[in-house]
Amino acid sequence: MKKLFCFLTFVFTINNLLAQTENYTIAIERFQKDYNSGKYDAIFNSFSPEMKQEFPLEKTKAFLSGLKAQAGNIENKEFIKYQSTYASYKTQFERAVFEVNLSLDSQNTINGFFVKPYEAPKDAQTKTINALNTYPKEIAGIIYSKSKDFPNQTQLSIAVVKNGKTSYYGIIKENDSLKPVSNQNKVFEIGSLTKVFTSTVLASLVEKNKLKLTDYVNSYYPFSFKDNIRISFESLANHTSGLPRLPQNLDVSNNMSNPYKNYHSKELDEYLKNLMKLENEPSKVFSYSNLGTGLLGNTLGLSQKTSFLKLLQNIFDTYKMSHSFTSSENLGNTLIKGHNKNGDVVSNWDFDVLFGAGGILSTTEDLVKFANAQFDPKNKALALTRKPTFTVNDKIQMGLGWHIIKTTGDQELVWHNGGTGGYSSSMAINVNNRSAVIILSNVSEINDAVDSLCFELIKDPLKN
Repeated sequence: MKKLFCFLTFVFTINNLLAQTENYTIAIERFQKDYNSGKYDAIFNSFSPEMKQEFPLEKTKAFLSGLKAQAGNIENKEFIKYQSTYASYKTQFERAVFEVNLSLDSQNTINGFFVKPYEAPKDAQTKTINALNTYPKEIAGIIYSKSKDFPNQTQLSIAVVKNGKTSYYGIIKENDSLKPVSNQNKVFEIGSLTKVFTSTVLASLVEKNKLKLTDYVNSYYPFSFKDNIRISFESLANHTSGLPRLPQNLDVSNNMSNPYKNYHSKELDEYLKNLMKLENEPSKVFSYSNLGTGLLGNTLGLSQKTSFLKLLQNIFDTYKMSHSFTSSENLGNTLIKGHNKNGDVVSNWDFDVLFGAGGILSTTEDLVKFANAQFDPKNKALALTRKPTFTVNDKIQMGLGWHIIKTTGDQELVWHNGGTGGYSSSMAINVNNRSAVIILSNVSEINDAVDSLCFELIKDPLKN
């Protein structure tokens, strides 16, 4: 059996500047569904060209059918960790427990997949003291189980909105102890949660009849796009434009600690005029693109003959988000310093022309205001952002910015997460029962654990 689980090991390096782990969520869910249904062809078709070449269809079928014969169907799975090249899941099969590891390339196709026997964490990894005794026992237990292995100096700022009440749970890990801390008014980078606000700017302009979703962004640039490619506002907001994740002339090697800082209008214009190449047919395929949302924000500013940052400030003002910012400068002690997954302090990220992809800083208190506004049936702009515009699969649709997720019991959540070089975040809202969970953290590359905690806390509005 050991031989079986070693032979399908083929992992390539991935480049994922903004840790958009929803792609992994989609991939692991699709894999479980196709594996349990015996649709091995579908799994093979989700491989990258390199994977297909290394492991042809018959070889892949032989491995998967052998796995099925020995271990049975997948019953459930739990995220373990996210490494620089793959995400790992503790996976309960009918007759065994294994660690399933997936790696995705820039096209969100599987370019690495391997299975090995699951090994429980060593004692040294589980000695974190739970000192959250001032929080409700069940809440403290859930938070502890998801965050005990985070590095020292980790902070989590959590807001739970249920039954008309907001509860805040601040956590700091110091000296291997998880302790309560008041941090709901502290500022964190929110990463790709910014994309929801970028789409909110779009929706507000549509509701004011200043733009149409079907309008093309091309008319706001004084040049033709390469190959006369036309791109609509809607396709940028729901990631169906066909654009790649990042522009090819963004050279992150020059500044890995602050990769977007030196990408300006000049570089974006050069890309649009001379370098742009679509990876998918527009409006046909969901493919997450930081470039696309950055282009959306920039174009929204051009369309109104102002800066995109001023349009964002209008949104902050509308929802009385007085502690949300477009720069980390001059924030003093209100800014919680970001850390990498090893616990080292890292620099904040600065965005220029691609700001709409991930540049906002905010607090859980401010994001609660935004979440509560989603419950207002008269707010047509926010309702428009939550309206489905594209179906990804039978469980996930795209609104404008938001991912719309069907959960167990036919509940519907709108959700997004975010990650930068020193922060991870997650936000889920159930408009039907007026509940929401917001989590901001000051550690990068822990999105899967943060997402898992977010979904656990919002699961049952009466339970918590």
